[in-house]
Amino acid sequence: MNDFTMPVVTDLTDVDLQQRVQHLIDQKTKPLGSLGQIESLAVRIASILGTDAPQLHQPQMLVCAADHGLAARGVSAFPSDVTWQMVENFLAGGAAVSVLARQHGIALTVVDCGVARDLVPRPGLVDCKVAYGTADALEGPAMSAHQCQQAMRNGMRVVQGLPGNVLMLGEMGIGNTSSAALLLARLCHLDIADCTGAGTGLDAAGVERKIAILRQVLERHDSAQSPLEALAAFGGFEIATLVGAVWQAALERRVILVDGFITTAAVLVAAKCAPHVLQRCLFAHRSGERGHALMLAALKATPLLDLGLRLGEGSGAALAWPLLRSAELILSQMASFEAAGVSQSNTQHA
Repeated sequence: MNDFTMPVVTDLTDVDLQQRVQHLIDQKTKPLGSLGQIESLAVRIASILGTDAPQLHQPQMLVCAADHGLAARGVSAFPSDVTWQMVENFLAGGAAVSVLARQHGIALTVVDCGVARDLVPRPGLVDCKVAYGTADALEGPAMSAHQCQQAMRNGMRVVQGLPGNVLMLGEMGIGNTSSAALLLARLCHLDIADCTGAGTGLDAAGVERKIAILRQVLERHDSAQSPLEALAAFGGFEIATLVGAVWQAALERRVILVDGFITTAAVLVAAKCAPHVLQRCLFAHRSGERGHALMLAALKATPLLDLGLRLGEGSGAALAWPLLRSAELILSQMASFEAAGVSQSNTQHA
């Protein structure tokens, strides 16, 4: 990875701005702190966008899709063909994330990062195919260093071409919970058994087989210790593309709304390389996939929702989007005590 230039993501900390926004919220017609996490969410959004009057506009859902060579080992309950079939479903408007994006006015872009099939070009589909799926990580690195860099650059380039100031992260790739579990285990120094779940629906015996395979993969790539070395070793193309997307969105001070286990794995890699990206990230939910809670804890992230979701696609991010809009509108449209002619509590008035 020596020829890859790491983005310089700056510290956004602005205590004066945070205090100013909190003061505006405290003057709204409500008891102090009574809107709970919505208040802290408003402060976070204002901090990311660098203004006490933030306006969210043209939210973008980026669904990155790719196949995984390790899937041939039986680490998923579904065959690899489901990856390209679900990409078709996204584009036809029939997937959960398609429905939710339509409901909330979110622009949906699907990126072919490495699907093991040629896809027909059409609006809404971006071709960034690095290869027809990653290699089997049990036999060698899932990606070469060059392929990993190419995927990250692709992610940066795609985000550069998107409008708006909100980026939602989604993904599709049969076998990608294995990559996420491997990245969590390696980068956070955890046992792979604690990081590995049922994915698309493995039974208990299937999970045990998956853990055994992933343990072998970790041993096979014992020397891949840095974030980008681990990413290349374990895959996948969609995760690497999302890493680049996160970096670019962070550079542009977009609000980054993270979905579940896989997209959080991309943020984990991005943050290990450039810690200040976390200042731009809001975490939509705590996934039902085992390992996600550990990943959120490692990132010191507080999820907005906890609904037992484990679909992926960006579905949780789409469901959390109205909370961001509510926080924005509370800050901009809710009346102050003075403007509404409402008496404050003695504590607030003091």
